[in-house]
Amino acid sequence: MKKLIAIAAMAIFGFSANAQNATEMDLPNTPVKQMNGSSIPFNQSFEKGKVTLVSFWATWCIPCKKEIIAVRNNMESWKKEVDFNYVTVSVDDSRATAQVKAYAKSQGWDFPYYQDPNSDLKRSLNFQNVPFSIIVGKDGKIAYMQSGYEAGGEEILFTKMKEIAAK
Repeated sequence: MKKLIAIAAMAIFGFSANAQNATEMDLPNTPVKQMNGSSIPFNQSFEKGKVTLVSFWATWCIPCKKEIIAVRNNMESWKKEVDFNYVTVSVDDSRATAQVKAYAKSQGWDFPYYQDPNSDLKRSLNFQNVPFSIIVGKDGKIAYMQSGYEAGGEEILFTKMKEIAAK
């Protein structure tokens, strides 16, 4: 029993340790690939003046897909409380562009999605693994980062978005 409690505590601590406030980090201008093939600086890839949730994902990453589905399932109700943008960035290499497009189409994505085929943006933000999420404040600066996803993790992101939107 003690072993189970210790494992549960480590799991909870581990998940919360993967979240961090990113006190006003500038958003990188690293180019991301649009699905039409052209590139755009990441810091110009979404509407300014709103809180923006960005989910980094890959076609092979099951937790990434679960996070995106969870966010999409909550978007309508969340938007009643917070005016926000949602953007995804695939970290798949350029050989997977067709897979990224096909997956987004099969899921009916109605939000912007980009690709970071050379991991330039990933390096700029200094993260190793997906899923990885950032919340950008209305001022265009990174206010929060979260690594990993477990069921219910989207609620942590929503709580943080509300806090950041209130500033």
